[in-house]
Parts: sequence; structure tokens; C-alpha cells
Amino acid sequence: MIDRSLNYGRHHINDFVGSCGQLSRVLDVGAGSGIDLEIVRKKSPNAELYAIEAFTIFLERLQEKSIDACAIDIEHAPFPFEDEFFDLIIANQVLEHLKEIYWTLDNISRKLSVNGHLIIGVPNLASMHNRILLALGRQPTSIQNNSGHIRGYTKLDLINLLECGFPSGYKLIAFGGSNYYPFPKIIAQPLAKIFPGSAWGIFFLLKKVRPYEGSFLKYPIDKMLNTNFFVGNQNHLWHFEK
Repeated sequence: MIDRSLNYGRHHINDFVGSCGQLSRVLDVGAGSGIDLEIVRKKSPNAELYAIEAFTIFLERLQEKSIDACAIDIEHAPFPFEDEFFDLIIANQVLEHLKEIYWTLDNISRKLSVNGHLIIGVPNLASMHNRILLALGRQPTSIQNNSGHIRGYTKLDLINLLECGFPSGYKLIAFGGSNYYPFPKIIAQPLAKIFPGSAWGIFFLLKKVRPYEGSFLKYPIDKMLNTNFFVGNQNHLWHFEK
């Protein structure tokens, strides 16, 4: 009954990519089998396509599609590209899996060019079905502790995360929702269009509007966040009052 393929918001990816114009270099972080990059290829046939992907089976599929793919630990390793190398970076259904969110967003922000675009898709903690589950004392499906998801996002929370780590660095260009549990596609998609903030998944097209200077890695240190976030080999000590 539920069409879970809608969770990936591919109609939004298609629209967002189309609005970016002709692209030169595109990176998909957590690319899977490369479906989002295939959308890019149709819109910008001459674009150089790059992918970061951890699973061997997907790496092989990406390489078969002539996509330059590599496997790195995106939570601890620097992205192996020059700064401001890409005019579009995609992270679709990835950020909810990450503890080291500041490290990853730092890398993304370094590698994206000024005036380049960032597409993010994440499950929506504020989806209608999650609100109902929480009201009934049940765990929201987007952040169950026996799953691979370790972070939950709402529209305003994700925007706040970007603003805290990179003040005035990203401008929201477009926003949309996809799927609406527990309804079938014929009902789910109209509901997600009318009420995107309570859809299953939320999708953002953002534009990088100024140079990035490493502020995502400074944020957890400056705010003394009570978690030992990985911020690379910077000389600092974590001091917390108990």
C-alpha cells in the first residue's frame, strides 16, 4: 500500500537539478546505485559525475555507469577533492545516519563552490505519522534506536543546523515534501505537496552564497557541546563542567 520509493523524493531531485542550469561537476555523497546522478546526467550530459559510497556492490554499479566513485569514511576522512570543486553536491537520505555531522557538513561546504547548490533529503521527524506515533507514546519511525538512523530532522531544525555551523552561508531556494504515510501514492503525493512540512521526507535546495572558512568545526568547540565530536586534528581540549 505504501510506495516507499517516494521516500527518496526523486521528483524533487529532478526539479531541483533542473533549476540549477547546466552543471560542470557534481558530487553525490552516499550515492547508492547512482539514481540521483543519472537524473543529473539527463539534465547536464557533459557534467563530470562523482560519488562517495561505502558499499562495494554500489561502487561497482557506479563505476559501470562511468561515475567516478570512491569509498571513504565521510565521518572521519577529508573528501578527496579540491576546495570549491563542485557546483552541485547531493546528500539524499544520508545525514540522518551520521553522528559526526559537523565534520561531514564541513567537508561538503569546503568542496562546494560559492554560488553552487546543495540538495539535501532527510526523513521528517515532524511527519504526520510520527506526530501521531509520539502522541500515542510510540517511537517515531525516522529515529528508532534499533535502526540505522541516529538523527532526526525537521525543516526548521535542519535550517538552524546549517545556520549555526555556517552563518548566512546557505540560502534556501526551494523546499518540498514527499510521501505521506500510511497512504498509497495516489493520495500520498497530493498530501505531501499541500502539506510538505508533515510529509514523510523533506527536501531542500540550498545555494552557497559566501566563502566557507571552517566554522562547522569551530561550532561544537565554541559552544562546548557535551559530546566528543570529531573535528579533525585541531589543537583543542574538550572542557566540560559537571
